[in-house]
Amino acid sequence: MKTLVLLLALLLQLITQPAWARWNEDWKQRTRVALDTSAQGVAIGAAVDMVPVLVRLHTGNFSFLDARPDGADLRFIASDDKTPLKFHIERFDGLNELAFVWVLVPRLEAGKKDAFLWLYHGNEQAVAASDAQASYDASQGLVYHFGEAAGQLPQDATANNNHAVRSSAQAVSAGLAGAALGFDGRSELVVEAKASLRASAGGLTLSMWLKPAALDDAALFAQTDAGRRVALLLRGGSLVVEAGGGTSSPGGQLSVGAWQHLALVLAPNSGPVVYLNGQEVLRGTTAVGPLGGQMVFGAGYKGELDELQVATTARSADWLRLAAGGQGPDQKLVNTAPAEAGEAAGEASYLRILLSAVTVDGWIVIALLAVMFVYSFWVMISKALLVRTLARENELFMEAFPALINSHDPAQTPGLRQQAETSAEARHGASPLYRLYAAALSELNQRFDSYRQTGRELRISDSTLSAIRATVDAKLVRELQGLNSKLVVLTISIAGGPFLGLLGTVVGVMITFAAIAAAGDVNVNAIAPGIAAALVATVAGLAVAIPCLFGYNYLTSRIGDISADLQAFVDALVTRIAERHAAP
Repeated sequence: MKTLVLLLALLLQLITQPAWARWNEDWKQRTRVALDTSAQGVAIGAAVDMVPVLVRLHTGNFSFLDARPDGADLRFIASDDKTPLKFHIERFDGLNELAFVWVLVPRLEAGKKDAFLWLYHGNEQAVAASDAQASYDASQGLVYHFGEAAGQLPQDATANNNHAVRSSAQAVSAGLAGAALGFDGRSELVVEAKASLRASAGGLTLSMWLKPAALDDAALFAQTDAGRRVALLLRGGSLVVEAGGGTSSPGGQLSVGAWQHLALVLAPNSGPVVYLNGQEVLRGTTAVGPLGGQMVFGAGYKGELDELQVATTARSADWLRLAAGGQGPDQKLVNTAPAEAGEAAGEASYLRILLSAVTVDGWIVIALLAVMFVYSFWVMISKALLVRTLARENELFMEAFPALINSHDPAQTPGLRQQAETSAEARHGASPLYRLYAAALSELNQRFDSYRQTGRELRISDSTLSAIRATVDAKLVRELQGLNSKLVVLTISIAGGPFLGLLGTVVGVMITFAAIAAAGDVNVNAIAPGIAAALVATVAGLAVAIPCLFGYNYLTSRIGDISADLQAFVDALVTRIAERHAAP
């Protein structure tokens, strides 16, 4: 028996155990960041260690509303959901819903389509853990993101503090990833070659992203030391290397107006190698030893430059291929899925995915639509109850009407008449038919009271009957106004709800595409959640309009029936008054 109980307890534990164990329950959201090194992503031939991966976040793949405004609650965890990864935030703009984060991935295996890491967020009490200096390996000598304030020289993101000593280039707000530098042909960027930037026994690697505005001749990189020189030149739109007193043949053609990854590798005892977009395009024959002179970038160059990096090792072709494919606009390496939420859900529901991707403007529109829906729903319910009550009260009054009209006596004293009218009003006061009857009776009694005082016969003339008819018609108009009051709220919801929803969708789509353009992430998985979330506003607009349309049609039909009864009753009432009290 004990064994059976234990087995049942174990089975219950397995059933109720969460489908995935969270790294830390204090973080309410997590996002899966896929890393694809297969042929469909960035194909590499061998495993690569210590790779800084750029993760682009925007409204299409990340819920900024659930994160802290400065991104201080961001955490990157390895696929085992246990090991924290070093990272740093280059830019986190919660208002415009755009962020660039660099994550140091310890190892990327070749041919892996299912590799991934976790991005956690959603903890208001979290302390910032962004650490730029720990986000690169020991051989990384310099990294410029160019996100400095206006007038400030480019600052090194690594622990080496290899800041620029001079720069005449201008800041550009929208580069490859955040800000960039703009060169006009007369600008240049100068870096002092400290010990941490000198080629070691492992060699030297320079890499940068370029977006040329023109293909004029330029020295993209040059370094001279004691008569020795190495330079990466642009000649007639092609790349050329000067090294050891010789000049290589042209190789690799740059394109105007497009971001391209360019790398120069100086390996020990080997000629310089140039990579363009991760592919080798040029190989020199003269080896270059360690140099100690200043590094000058962009002399004569016209265009933009971003993500300038120098490493004191010869990076492998696979490492550079990952940089080109992972940092570029195509984002072939990284695919960020929408956030998961909840404490024990195995997969995020579609609804959660959609709502987490809705932008602030979308929530504003949805909030307006929610107010419209609540008000419209109140109008529909109150009107439906009203017409139901009026129909019932009218039916009860019509049953009593013959007796009431026949019991009216012009010679009756005002006191007795008042007593009878009070009793009738108590029974039928909620009926609009009775109110029309009471209005006519009041006019009739005023005439009879006046006739009695002057000694006239208690009969009414045609002109008096017309005056009574006018009074009843005026009362009829006011009753119809009351019946139709607030129906305009439903017409506004029917006509305006879909347009408000469409407005939210259009603005949401614009923001999604703008964020994707700024982030450079153009894969379908990044676009789809943003577009789907933008359509939520349209769905909300239709969700308001459709019930209001049904309710409006129902109410107008019922109100039309009551209106017809009122108009028919006016004719019947005036006719009965004429039969009983008109002069012969």
